[in-house]
Amino acid sequence: IAALSVTTVFGQIKPDQQLQISITGVPTSEKARLDNTYPVSASGMINMWIIGKVKASGLTKDQLAARIAAKYKAAGIYNNPNFIVNSTKDQGKVQDTFTVGGHVRAPGQKPLSNGMTLYAAVQAAGGPTPYGAINRVKLYRNGKVKVYNLKIDQHKTIKIYNKDAIDVPQQKWNGK
Repeated sequence: IAALSVTTVFGQIKPDQQLQISITGVPTSEKARLDNTYPVSASGMINMWIIGKVKASGLTKDQLAARIAAKYKAAGIYNNPNFIVNSTKDQGKVQDTFTVGGHVRAPGQKPLSNGMTLYAAVQAAGGPTPYGAINRVKLYRNGKVKVYNLKIDQHKTIKIYNKDAIDVPQQKWNGK
């Protein structure tokens, strides 16, 4: 009988682990369906609403979040979901956050996920209201302010970092 050697990489999800999974960028009623604690089965799978089983073991939390988001997009359920995965033992850890204010549907402090973009951050706040000017979004970082036009693709991909603040101003009289 040969002994199996299993190498684990720090941060990988393991079978029988408990994961806290939450979603942003979707209506509040949808969050209630998905925000939950999910057990990783002995075979390394989690079972998600509608999409069913997703392989979790062997992945990092960010890889699993990306995999879940891709499955919901591929199924045509969500256009731009943003999932956050934590193990229940991480709950004491302080979550990185950013703040979105102004003319968005759900302003306030939001959890930051790895690689989050300015566009995804605005969507995590429910997207702009009908009066929100996405062509003049202000990003406050380290005491400096920059203005971005989220109608331009390269501005959509600006990375968001811990403690960033975002303001979606009101449109001017001409709708801009």
